[in-house]
Amino acid sequence: MSEICANWTAWLKKNRFAGQTPEMVEQTTRWLEAVRDVILVYADIKPYETVLDIGTGTGLLAFKALEQQDCSGKVIFSDKFQDCLDDCKRIIDELGLLHGYEFLLCPCEHIALPDATVDKALMRSVLVHIANKQPAISEIYRVLKPGGKYCAFEPIIRSNTRYWEITHPTFISKYQDFKKVENELMENPLDSLCNFDENTLKTNLEIAGFSVPEVKVQQINSKYVVQPNMVEAWFKNPPSPDQPSTRERFMKYFDEATVDKYIQEVDNYLVGREIQLRSNAVFINATK
Repeated sequence: MSEICANWTAWLKKNRFAGQTPEMVEQTTRWLEAVRDVILVYADIKPYETVLDIGTGTGLLAFKALEQQDCSGKVIFSDKFQDCLDDCKRIIDELGLLHGYEFLLCPCEHIALPDATVDKALMRSVLVHIANKQPAISEIYRVLKPGGKYCAFEPIIRSNTRYWEITHPTFISKYQDFKKVENELMENPLDSLCNFDENTLKTNLEIAGFSVPEVKVQQINSKYVVQPNMVEAWFKNPPSPDQPSTRERFMKYFDEATVDKYIQEVDNYLVGREIQLRSNAVFINATK
């Protein structure tokens, strides 16, 4: 785990918002809720169904599914990290809920459930943290009942705006060197964050056996003025507790002084400027 981020609960509640202004945090929170709502519309959860939230994290999907079912069915909070399940259990206890839920400690690649026992499988930004996605998707297919649905959201990180696109070679000492390395990092086939897109996901779904593997691409655009300390947060905060930060990734190619000089030059150039960023994401709506 990263020294900056002790566990997944800490990352989900704090580190993923690193460098954001309060207004941006609020905007991100609203966006996460909107993503949740789209996934649940696709899932079309019915009373008395068994719903599996894979990689539940803070329970964003599971708690809403529980609310929609009014505890009439069963919502399984599943995660490979005990701290996430403990945090969700704390909320369950505070709400005073006595039934309609279960907790399951297991990774997505080895879901601890029998074959064909789940009506709806939900997921948000989990495959992006799994290097080999095929076993995970095939495992989701295994636990779904015939006619069951897998509904999910995943960010396509390799489509994100890159630092060299929002800076200028005149202001960056080793602009071309860092551009080359950044492109290499963003296209690394062994990196779970970057080794997939909408086409590879659709292939994964087809190989698993899904009869209707729908993958919808959503383009996400944002525009804002870069604030002090924002750039440092971008480089030093990890994308997850078990992943190296961007700064650490660059240090595999350059010495520490060179990387820190680059970060300072990016900071000097961007702070106070308005930037426009783009990225793609996908919504999965697949039927077994």
